[in-house]
Amino acid sequence: MKELIIATKNPGKMKDFKGLFEPLGIRVSSLLDFPELVEDIEETGSTFEENAAIKAEAICEKFNLPVISDDSGIEIDALNGAPGVYSARYAGEEKDDLANLQKVLNELSDVPKEQRSGRFVCVLAIAQPDEKIILKRGECEGMIGFEAIGEYGFGYDPIFYPAGSSRTMAELTPEEKNNISHRRKALDKIEKWVKEL
Repeated sequence: MKELIIATKNPGKMKDFKGLFEPLGIRVSSLLDFPELVEDIEETGSTFEENAAIKAEAICEKFNLPVISDDSGIEIDALNGAPGVYSARYAGEEKDDLANLQKVLNELSDVPKEQRSGRFVCVLAIAQPDEKIILKRGECEGMIGFEAIGEYGFGYDPIFYPAGSSRTMAELTPEEKNNISHRRKALDKIEKWVKEL
C-alpha cells in the first residue's frame, strides 16, 4: 500500500492519520484533495460499521485506491444506545453540537448518576480494490454528567466523563483526550493491522 485516501474533510483527523501512515512511507490524502470529485455519500446504515463501510467502499470504487473512513458517535445505555449513528444530527438535520447535547441532558434529567453509563464509539473501515472490507472498532467507556463543563473538544465531550476521570472529555487537553479516545483505540488497531501487512 503506497497511497491511501482518508474519507474525511476534518484537518484534525487528518493529522492523526498522517502521523500514523507517513512514517511507514504511505502517502495520505483527504477528501479535501478531491473537492470536485466527491459529493457527500449518504450514510444509510443502522450501525457505525455499516456507515463506515458504505463510505469507504463508495470512495474506493471511485478512485480505485485504498480508503479508510470512520463513523463515530456516542451510545447511552439509559437511552437504549441512542443517539448512536444519529449522534451528529440527534436534535435535527442541521448539525448542532449544543442542541444535541441539550437534548441528551433533557432526556436524562430523571436518570440517577449510577445509571448514566455510555461510551464513545469509533469504527474505522478499510476498503481496498478487490479485497474484503476490514472493520476496526474503538470504544471509550464513561458516564454522562448533568451539565456541560469544559472548553476543549467538540460534540458530546462537555457532558462525558471517561471511566476513572473526575473531568469531562472537554476538560482534558487535546493530548490527554487523544491518549484515551475511541478514535485512538481504533487507530491503534489499524496500526497493528498495517504493521502486520
